[in-house]
Amino acid sequence: MDIRLIVPGNVRHGSGGNKYNAKLAEHLEALGAAVETVTVDGGWPVGSPADRQRFADALDGGTTVIADGLVASGAPDEVAAAVGNGTRVWILSHMALAEHPTLEGKALAAATGVICPSNHAAGELRARHGRSGTVVARPGAETAGEANGSEPPHLVAVAALLPNKQQTLIVEALASLQDLSWTAALIGSHDADPAYAAEVAAAVERHGLEGRLAVTGELTGTPLERQWLAADLSLLASTSESFGMVVVESLAHGVPALVKEGTGAVEALGSSGAGQAVKIAGPGDLAKAIRAWLTDKSLRTEWRQVAMMSRHTLPGWDATARTVLDALTAGA
Repeated sequence: MDIRLIVPGNVRHGSGGNKYNAKLAEHLEALGAAVETVTVDGGWPVGSPADRQRFADALDGGTTVIADGLVASGAPDEVAAAVGNGTRVWILSHMALAEHPTLEGKALAAATGVICPSNHAAGELRARHGRSGTVVARPGAETAGEANGSEPPHLVAVAALLPNKQQTLIVEALASLQDLSWTAALIGSHDADPAYAAEVAAAVERHGLEGRLAVTGELTGTPLERQWLAADLSLLASTSESFGMVVVESLAHGVPALVKEGTGAVEALGSSGAGQAVKIAGPGDLAKAIRAWLTDKSLRTEWRQVAMMSRHTLPGWDATARTVLDALTAGA
């Protein structure tokens, strides 16, 4: 099967959506599909007329297209026109567009089909737009090295520095735990939102945490792997997550996670007990959960053991790609 994968060109930092798109393309090809990835620049999620024309051009002539929702969900007329001309357009909705519900609803209704990375994300689309029949293709896990941990315990939060990811809340929580032994690292791009990144850095300095809390910038490859191998716990305090691929990455290293209750990251963590979903209304809630973990050796041991067992049961990206390919083939 020939597949054209349309991705946004205006997300230049490391993101879960970007990684999902790349891994999906790679593993669809491993299953025998011919995948052409087309990057469309523009001010997405709702671009200018010229941006939307570039998107329309990318849709033209593609028999089967998977279009990232960041592009497609803000361009319902272009999706409808392409489908009307015989192109099968599947929208890969990583996260609902909270600020553009009307456009998104029309785009989803016009599309041939919709793919989501989690039941949580599919449920949001169903609640917002009544969209049923969404294909859920959960992100896969890659084989990863087993974390050795550190002494004192090392906490990591891997996400671009963005208000939604709530790194300032993490800093405030850790600032209230200076009576305990720990180190931490906030690992993510400073360029996604420079103003917010500056707020994070200022919060670290205000609380005098420079010697214990590193703000590393975006890391990839060996430097990122070193952080994972040294980690004892990962934190994801986002206000919203469609899935939280970093949680799967954490478990693949045998590192338990604390995530925010009510987000898709709870689905990524699962019910195995390799961490905890926490109701986070403020830094005090997160601080309480971290303190309990830091001061209870048996709890740390239990979470670590469960996370280690989880490493061997996580589905791979081949399962993600097979789910998508089966859906596309059935709809051909």
